[in-house]
Amino acid sequence: MTMSSLIPTFEPGKVLVAPSILSADFSNLGQALHCLETAGADWVHVDVMDGMFVPNLTLGPPVIKALRPHSKLPFDVHLMIEKPDRYLEDFRDAGADMLTVHAEACIHLHRVLTEIRRLGCKAGVALNPSTPVCMLENVLEQLDMVLIMSVNPGFGGQSFIPHSLEKLAQMKAMIGNRPIHIQVDGGISPQNAEIVRAAGANVLVAGSAVFKSSDIPGTIAALRG
Repeated sequence: MTMSSLIPTFEPGKVLVAPSILSADFSNLGQALHCLETAGADWVHVDVMDGMFVPNLTLGPPVIKALRPHSKLPFDVHLMIEKPDRYLEDFRDAGADMLTVHAEACIHLHRVLTEIRRLGCKAGVALNPSTPVCMLENVLEQLDMVLIMSVNPGFGGQSFIPHSLEKLAQMKAMIGNRPIHIQVDGGISPQNAEIVRAAGANVLVAGSAVFKSSDIPGTIAALRG
């Protein structure tokens, strides 16, 4: 069984905003999704943490499945978990459109990416701040997106790591004219959105900056530029 992903194909010059529901009010996630949709968000970024790969626990397939009917936006599911290949089909069935795994968590990365695509989802790989972009040189043809972590994964509300700008530029150069999204996640706000876009990012993840804003539509527009 496969499903059709809602994630759009990469378009040169187009910037997308994917607010992270990790920063939303967990007592009313359905309303948070409705708010993002009406505020002009492009995707919903869903952070999945297992308490092992990162020192935090969040949500899993049952919660994503419960949320799926509440939004028509693509679900961009970021798996910060060990051995993610065990759960790919579960997250696909729950409603994920993009499945992003960490290079550091996959022994056989090429195999995992092939399986994600076989399941009908878009395939992404995330790199921790200390992981060089050269780790992805041999799997570029399997990718729909690269996620450059601009904080150490595990918690929201952290400060942006400046070295991430150099990694974004390196990743953009490595990708060349391939139709691959470059996402950045961690400490993103309207104050630094312009420099991360200039460095090469075309998908901006923001949690606290969006959900703590008194003007969510305005914040999303400012992130997009």
